[in-house]
Parts: sequence; structure tokens; C-alpha cells
Amino acid sequence: MDKEEASRLLQESRIKIDEMDKELINLIEKRTSLASDIVNAKLVLGIEIEDKKREEYIHDKIKQIAREKNIDEVSLTSIIKILTDMNKEEQKKILRR
Repeated sequence: MDKEEASRLLQESRIKIDEMDKELINLIEKRTSLASDIVNAKLVLGIEIEDKKREEYIHDKIKQIAREKNIDEVSLTSIIKILTDMNKEEQKKILRR
């Protein structure tokens, strides 16, 4: 690979990453928007916002997926923790309204 090819490859890869970032943000928005449905169901079912069993299930599932996809398990778990924390915060906001 020469410098011109490397430069083109770098630019194309960055464009793809930018597109994926937009997709990820859209998915995060959709995921967070489910907080309303979740909190309403939890209220009816008498379930606390913090559902340790569910969180444990999610983290176990993520660790398994990380191993299958050969993705760093610690990093992926951290990302999912951020997402679950965002969802819990959104649920708390909804309850305060």
C-alpha cells in the first residue's frame, strides 16, 4: 500500500465510522425512549427502578457476546453499564414529572 492508498483508506474508514456513530446515537436514543414504557410497567408490577437481577442478566449476556465477537469484555461491559445507567436516570426523571 502506498501513501495515496493509505490516505484514501483512512478517509473512507473515518467516513464509515462517522456514519456508524450516527447509527449508534440513534439506537441509544431509541433505547432510552423505552424508559417510559419500562417505568410505567414497573409501577404496575411493583418493581423498583433498580432491578439487580435484570442488570446481572444483561451484564452476563454482554460478557458472552463480547467473548463470541472477540471484543474487550471490560470495555463492552462499561459501555452497557453507561447505557443502563442512562435508562435508569430517564426512568427517575419520568417518575419526578
